[in-house]
Amino acid sequence: MFYLTMTRYVTVDEENGAELFYYFFESEGDPGSDPVLLWLTGGDRCSVLSALFFEIGQQPNSKQAPLSPKSVRSCGPLKLVIEPYNGSLPRLHYHPYSWTKVASILFVDSPVGAGFSFSRDPKGYDVGDVSASLQLVKFLSNWFGGHPEYLTNPFYVGGDSYAGKIVPFIAQKISEDIEAGVRPTLNLKGYVVDNPTTGERIDYESKVPYLHGVGIISDQLYETIMERCKGEDHNNPKNVICKQALTRFNDLLNEVSKPHILYKKCIYMSLIPKFESMDRKILKEELGILKHRPPRPSIQCVSYSNYLSYFWANDNVTREYLGIKKGSVDEWIRCHDNDLPYTKDIKSSIQYHHNVTLNGYRALVYSGDHDTVLPFLGTQTWVRSLNYPIVDDWRAWHVDGQSAGFTVAYGNNLTFATVKGGGHTAPEYQPGRCSAMFRRWISNMPL
Repeated sequence: MFYLTMTRYVTVDEENGAELFYYFFESEGDPGSDPVLLWLTGGDRCSVLSALFFEIGQQPNSKQAPLSPKSVRSCGPLKLVIEPYNGSLPRLHYHPYSWTKVASILFVDSPVGAGFSFSRDPKGYDVGDVSASLQLVKFLSNWFGGHPEYLTNPFYVGGDSYAGKIVPFIAQKISEDIEAGVRPTLNLKGYVVDNPTTGERIDYESKVPYLHGVGIISDQLYETIMERCKGEDHNNPKNVICKQALTRFNDLLNEVSKPHILYKKCIYMSLIPKFESMDRKILKEELGILKHRPPRPSIQCVSYSNYLSYFWANDNVTREYLGIKKGSVDEWIRCHDNDLPYTKDIKSSIQYHHNVTLNGYRALVYSGDHDTVLPFLGTQTWVRSLNYPIVDDWRAWHVDGQSAGFTVAYGNNLTFATVKGGGHTAPEYQPGRCSAMFRRWISNMPL
């Protein structure tokens, strides 16, 4: 059986000609009634292919037959085959744990400049948390306006890492539009965030107790930081003793893989090309040219699949089947690290989590328990700060008779969960457990 897949653009800034690119996968269950999920990935300006290929499924096994690029337009989410790159187009496999088994998913390259999203005028790349979020609300209005058959389906907003700051803001804007009678009226039910940032100090200050708890820093260093760094900005401490302690702390942190402390330390596969100017982004006729070959990690590294993605996304065969506009993006980059303007003008997302859940919308907040980028301790702390009553106390949740993590359910339909063995982000390391968690939650079942 094949499932409808669309890859298209939606204009979100007419003045500058900015368009967001998306991949739509119809549910493998009952697409007429199953939920529709908008999924965003983190940053800076990372392509949503990271979520599609690496975070919402499982690495394929050798028994699965490889697929052609054409398969992206005819079936559910896929994964790259992990095999030595030989110069040919990287092969694809099906996701055995795809979330499309229970929901239709809109994967969107956002903000403008991420993945295959582009702007005809360089001014269109100058966005921030608020403006990019409002563009996504406009995207959804245009998309559902063109696909009214999905308007009655339950709708959820989801995202990971930095997108976790954007998701509750979008959910609040949609809820406000619903109250104001703005059409089309989305059937918003809630949101889900994976290893989410908030913009608050707790995001990075929680690294200290986490690293102490897992044995990466000593008792003495932990005690020094807790005593001498009170009230200090951990990114720019003024206290000399605090600064020295945090330098030592970062040295020890750099001894492990930050996304998952048990995995090999590998090359960070977020290529940073040296652009002469932003003019390179504007409607050049070269297409499918990989000008900046990424460094090649060991095939034993999780990041090897990231390496393969550059060759897959920059191949003309792939781009033809995806329908990429010629001259729009001359070179696909997995993530843009500060090479395009971006304003972080949502200082804290916690207020939006509070507002949306207080209005009765459902929320699932989950974290991989081996992540040092955004440790679960910090996430657990701000979730508790909402001061909602506990309705299902801290307990294990299970997959195949074994604990898959731990969870607590609060009033106002808020659930927090950890994923055992998960990193940043959790589905990349524990696809089966995350798939089971999502299936239960989206079906209104206890984890």
